[in-house]
Amino acid sequence: MVGHHDETRTAYDGIVELYASMFADRLETQPFARSMIGTFAELVRGTGNLRTADVGCGPGHLTAMLTGLGLDAFGLDLSPAMIDHARRTHPELRFDEARMEAMPVETGSLGGVMAHYSMIHTPPGELGALLAEQVRVLAPGGLLLVSFFGTDGPEPVLFDHKVAPAYSWPVDRMAESLAGAGLTPFARLLHDPASERGFLDAHVLSRLL
Repeated sequence: MVGHHDETRTAYDGIVELYASMFADRLETQPFARSMIGTFAELVRGTGNLRTADVGCGPGHLTAMLTGLGLDAFGLDLSPAMIDHARRTHPELRFDEARMEAMPVETGSLGGVMAHYSMIHTPPGELGALLAEQVRVLAPGGLLLVSFFGTDGPEPVLFDHKVAPAYSWPVDRMAESLAGAGLTPFARLLHDPASERGFLDAHVLSRLL
């Protein structure tokens, strides 16, 4: 039986060049997301711990963006083809193949973790374990920025993502999940969708106290 990790890995391995070409400059037309990432970077810099993981980094364009914003950023992704592309495109940066649920990172060592639409393929019943791993690697005061597709309903919604099955989340439910993992959500941003799916684009910023 193929699990969602294997399905997602295989799907992303098969579209690396197309995905990279579509998303390399995507944030140039997404001012709200760009602003939230900038705020995240500023707050991480304020902790004095610049080490930051871009989890589900894909082709590495956002890892490079975080580096340009003054962070000591590195990328992790479960797709070996994505990691190969990121290493070729950004040879000065570090990229490693890894699952978000099992990060090759020391406990309590990071000032920040960013998950930019990379938790969307995780089934709701497995999100708690994934968030627990993000909490494990964060230092006290460290920040987690989660971006995802938001829905107005009371429950996460499974939908047919163009790459692999994915879930949209009620923002309150995502914030509750973050709090349940030991984080303190303190900022959220919702805006009209940048795609034809009709979901809201959602960003929640939380801190490990």
